[in-house]
Formats: sequence, structure tokens, C-alpha cells
Amino acid sequence: MIDRCSTACGGIATLNRSFILGHVLAGALLIAAPSLAHAAKRTHSTAQKGGDPVILTHQPGSGLDAEARKLNTDDLAAAARHHETPLILIGSAPLSPDGKNIALFVQVQSASLCGSAGCSTDVYLKRGNSWSKILDSVSGPISLLPTTHGGMRDILVDSSDRWIWKNGTYVDTLTATDLPGFKTSIKRHQAEMRKKGQAVPQ
Repeated sequence: MIDRCSTACGGIATLNRSFILGHVLAGALLIAAPSLAHAAKRTHSTAQKGGDPVILTHQPGSGLDAEARKLNTDDLAAAARHHETPLILIGSAPLSPDGKNIALFVQVQSASLCGSAGCSTDVYLKRGNSWSKILDSVSGPISLLPTTHGGMRDILVDSSDRWIWKNGTYVDTLTATDLPGFKTSIKRHQAEMRKKGQAVPQ
């Protein structure tokens, strides 16, 4: 009799513990749910602030691919000298809020053209019958921000580097640090090059 009671009582105690534990876990989930939902909403909001990503894809045989090849003949020739066949990635997106001013984004990938920072992307804008380069050799993911300057959307490069439209092109908002004596050193070097009859880049 005692043995049967011990077994039964032990089973009831186990069930009670399981019942209580289940309620505790359910309560904890109810408490945590609003926090988790808020965190998910905050993450989504942060992603939205990053703007609209520019997606680059391989589009062989397309009209944009043909244009990209014409605009990057020098890079393609340089890769050919290294016996490489580059991969050309392209994308397009409107730069103005009204949907006009469609830009062409071009990235040429090959071992000789890509460095430690990855492969660079050039951005072109169609003006009349020709393309003009408006952003040169930037590395990292590119997004179009909702903010504008001069009627054109700001461009975010690599999540932190913002470029704005100014005087018909995009300019970087990051300013380089002027190291003490840096300009003087450059001028001295240029003067020495002139003495030696070497061309000084402007």
C-alpha cells in the first residue's frame, strides 16, 4: 500500500511540476513577445533608412551590357592583357524622384582589376546620346537614399559614405584629414620633379 501511494504521489508531483513549468514558460513568452516585435520593427526601420539597394546582375547580350562594354573598353583591354575574361555586372535605377535620369551602374570583375577593397563600381548618366560618368570607382554596396540634393537622390556607398549631387556630378561628403605638412611635402616633391624635367600631374 505504501509503495503504491509513493508511486502515485510521485507521478502527481511530476505532473504538477510540468504543469507549473509550462505556465511559467508561457508567461515568459507573453512578456517577451512585445519586446521581440519591437526589436524586429526597429531592425526593419533601420534597414529602410539605408535606402533602396542597387542590384547588380550579369546581363549578357542585353542593350545595357553592350553600353557597359563600350564605356569600359580600357578595363576590358587591361584584363585581356592578363588573359582574363572579366565578369560585367550592371544595374539601372532612376536618380531623380520623378523617375527620370536613369543611371547605369557598372562593375567589371577580374583578378587584375579588383583589389583588397573588392571590385569598384562606376555610375553613368545618359545625357543626350552619350553617357557621362558621374561617380567614379567606388567600392562596396550601393544604395539610393530618399534624401536629395539638386533634384537627385543621395547615394550611399558601403553603408557609411554618402555622395550628393553638386554641379552636375556626385561629390563625397567625407572630407579627408589634412595632415600637418602634407601639402608642403607635395609641393616640394612636385618642385623636385620639375627640376628633373618630369611631368607633374595636375
